[in-house]
Amino acid sequence: MQGMKHPPDTARGESAGSAPDWRPTPGTRAGDRGRFGDFLRRRRAGLLPRDVGLDPGTRRRTPGLRRDEVAALANMSTAYYESLEQARGPQPSASMLAGIATALRLTPDERSHLYLLAGQAPPAPVEPPGYVDPALLYTLNALAPTTPSLITDDLANVVAQSPMNLALFGSFTGRPGHEGNLTWVWFTSPHWRSVLRSLSPLEEEEETSLSYVADLRATLAQRGHDGAATTLIRDLRAASAEFAGMWDQHRVATLHCPTKIVFHDQVGRLDLDCVFLSSPASRQRLLMLQPVRGTETVNRLDRLHRLLGGGRPADDE
Repeated sequence: MQGMKHPPDTARGESAGSAPDWRPTPGTRAGDRGRFGDFLRRRRAGLLPRDVGLDPGTRRRTPGLRRDEVAALANMSTAYYESLEQARGPQPSASMLAGIATALRLTPDERSHLYLLAGQAPPAPVEPPGYVDPALLYTLNALAPTTPSLITDDLANVVAQSPMNLALFGSFTGRPGHEGNLTWVWFTSPHWRSVLRSLSPLEEEEETSLSYVADLRATLAQRGHDGAATTLIRDLRAASAEFAGMWDQHRVATLHCPTKIVFHDQVGRLDLDCVFLSSPASRQRLLMLQPVRGTETVNRLDRLHRLLGGGRPADDE
């Protein structure tokens, strides 16, 4: 193992240990070499050889794993791993962190902590198809009598809708391709923009477009440029010149949604404010459309709720 060539992480312009902190990726704080190294040492000391399928042998000074054993499990050189523990190494890449997390048998919370200490965005949680965050779904159903709501994943794919949201906008779940993605329909469907009218259409449409793009760029970094995010961005660039131009501006921000005006053929005009609630665990979001104060929207939503027969709770099927 000592003769193994160092991975590309060691081939950066700065010398080892030349700066106390590592440069963070968007959405993270500066990584700290000292705390990172301490975390590695403590996790290594807490692992027994039998925990990773190794023979403890008879000449082991301490019960924990040796550095060379962790390095072998993480598929890197002992010298490189040792430099990380001793706060001398260069900032590890996401792939190197994945190897270390696997070698040290980190829990999901410990894995996220490892990435944050290194100034990297933790990988997005891998959820089964159709997964809906239980806490957000509970809130959506609790608000169903008064508030049209939907839940999306961090890429804006709709995964659940309340009965009133379905009545106002139709079903998004189960649509083919990107048709169930809010960013996609915003940039590719003139009809969708006509449904979501605003008080200052041209100005607020541009603001909303920029917000979608900036939020997607931030999400791309948080997901580590994974396949789902890069595919969506590639397809959006090909489908929308507006998106492509805004993407090249390289803005990063969280999603903003101005007041919307929606018309329903049975209850009339609805003035709605957007409110977001995010789940740190799943990164899914609950988008709630709340009545604007001083308008008739509260009464009209109540009438819509009664027209729907009281509403049926959404499920996570």
